Amino acid sequence: MTGNRKIIIVFFIILLSAQLKAQLVPDKLKLFFSSSSLSSNGLQYGKEVKEFYTAKGFHISWLTTEGRNNLALLSKYINHSSDVGLRQQDYQPELFKTYNNALFSAINEKDSLLAEIKFTDAAIHFLHDVLMGNQQEQFSYDGLNYQPSCYDIPAIINQYLVSGKFSSLLNELESTDAAYLLIKSKIFFFRQIISTGNFKDAVITSSKINNTNRPLIIRLYQLGFIASDTAMRNEAALKTTIKETQTLFGLLNDGVLRSTTLESFNVPLAARVAELEYTLNTLRWLNCIKQSNHIIVVNIPSATLLLYEHGKIVLESRVIVGKRSTPTPSLCSKITEVILYPYWTVPNKIATQELLPVIKRNYAYLKANNFQVLNKQGKVINPANIDWHVLSRNNFPYTIRQSTGCDNSLGLIKLNFYNPFSVYLHDTPWKYLFNFNKRYYSHGCIRLQKAMEVAHYILRDNTFAIDTLEEKGCLKNQAPITVPASETIPVFVFYHTAWIDSAASLSFHEDVYNKFPALHKELH
Repeated sequence: MTGNRKIIIVFFIILLSAQLKAQLVPDKLKLFFSSSSLSSNGLQYGKEVKEFYTAKGFHISWLTTEGRNNLALLSKYINHSSDVGLRQQDYQPELFKTYNNALFSAINEKDSLLAEIKFTDAAIHFLHDVLMGNQQEQFSYDGLNYQPSCYDIPAIINQYLVSGKFSSLLNELESTDAAYLLIKSKIFFFRQIISTGNFKDAVITSSKINNTNRPLIIRLYQLGFIASDTAMRNEAALKTTIKETQTLFGLLNDGVLRSTTLESFNVPLAARVAELEYTLNTLRWLNCIKQSNHIIVVNIPSATLLLYEHGKIVLESRVIVGKRSTPTPSLCSKITEVILYPYWTVPNKIATQELLPVIKRNYAYLKANNFQVLNKQGKVINPANIDWHVLSRNNFPYTIRQSTGCDNSLGLIKLNFYNPFSVYLHDTPWKYLFNFNKRYYSHGCIRLQKAMEVAHYILRDNTFAIDTLEEKGCLKNQAPITVPASETIPVFVFYHTAWIDSAASLSFHEDVYNKFPALHKELH
């Protein structure tokens, strides 16, 4: 900003302040709130704005001689919204545009009133988004109706204005969580790269690993893995860097530029920024509930589970989620019970489309895999008495249930939470699948590598049940045992292609359900 422009803005504030001192007495501001429709005046947080001025006795904050420094700081926060993964255009953009260009003038008393309260609206909106996220999470099933509300934003802003610490607002209030800071720094880095005048996403088409593959060198620089796009590197050093980059993208880190590696490396940086901003918002959105509760967070693309205890990750587990054809839905609910030695009641679709053709060839398959057949009354019947060949998808009046035992598809533990999709967390006998990086194999349910540990945590006031289970191990045809959770634990199932782990490491993952078209955009 030039010296002349600074003088113009200060002069503008002084003139406007004088006008406000004469006009904006508390009674007039109070009358404005009682007679005007706040939403029709373009306020996003009208209720909170009114709370702010009510607490102040309807005295103004920004358009006074004393308030001009805080207004300049607020303008700076808003102008740098993208640095914290937010959108500048969300916060009274027209007002700040005229203010930043020293073009604003209050033509009348109403203009002055609106300018003052819109600055407050922008401040409340901005701090709300920093602390609790800039959008409500969307789920296929929302069983919690959770909305973050653990901060009194108007009171906080007023406190920092009165104490003269408004310049410290972000430094003191923004999350210091390592994963949060890592994502924010990655957003800032990518934005810096994109903002360079000659930026263009490098597109790697060659699998050569040497300095002649210029797009490879440039892309590794753009992704932040080498310090310069002109430095020469030998093949060994390049392979090492490629392995590090493959790890970031959840790939087999062998240093080979196969098609999956090129596809991940070539995703536009703008799409990566969008992924990161989406994840940063979710971390903010979860902030209130994870500080005051124990919560379980499952992320589908990374196929991982995190268990939080008052904001700290106390357990991490690999999971297996749904295939492309049978996706795991995003949802939130509460775990209410743990079932030991669960039956697996085979969903009708699986029973008729996958099991019935096998049973028609040889119904001994049922006994070999510990399946029972139940009639409409829920009674077990002899499969030898059924004419399987006349049955079909549209004519199947039975339920197939797998009895308990080591080969039960649910393993030894099932964690129940209500949802309309019949999805739950459970153990599995097929442990080897957890060794793969991409773990999309289920029919929609979520298989847990550390099922026993998670169940221990949920039943921590009833450890005898889990201890007994561990001691006895697999018991064939053991009747299921239902144990109420020590406390109902919220569970969130998200879909984020950029995600974090318990070590505060960041990684990008395959958009397995094709929910983000920008990640599949071809670069030219």
